[in-house]
Amino acid sequence: MSPRVVLVGPPGAGKSSVGRRVAAHLGMRLRDTDTDIERLAGKAITEIFIDDGEPAFRQMEREAVSAALAEHDGVLSLGGGAVGDAGIRAELGRHHVVFLDVGLADAVSRVGLNKDRPLLLDSPRAQLKRLLDERRPLYEEVATVTVVTSGRSIDEVAQEVIAHV
Repeated sequence: MSPRVVLVGPPGAGKSSVGRRVAAHLGMRLRDTDTDIERLAGKAITEIFIDDGEPAFRQMEREAVSAALAEHDGVLSLGGGAVGDAGIRAELGRHHVVFLDVGLADAVSRVGLNKDRPLLLDSPRAQLKRLLDERRPLYEEVATVTVVTSGRSIDEVAQEVIAHV
């Protein structure tokens, strides 16, 4: 079993909203590894970061992504930082991965001052720019296809993703 498509990208790229549309169109389920982690941990990701630290979260993330890649046959959305792990990047090499690319202005307007994003708690715009700059090469490394989401509707982006699946 293998996901039909794996969506990666930074916060605000549209992984969840686009993923829901793609999954609905294909008649498949959407699985989000951040949701898996929260369910298994019994708490929100922000709480995991605060209570247990980022290393504990990243370990949970590695396990959640590996399980989802092995068990899920629909649309899979990964957390924005999952590509930071070399093991996850290696696993993604065997899958169809779509990088949802977003510019800083669009990402900021979509994310806003979202307190549910632990890495964006302090100076969200500056942190988001740093994350985009650091992670872009990693998203590009794992991507089979890149779809730009800036200035586009969820439906437009979903249709382009579907065209590449």
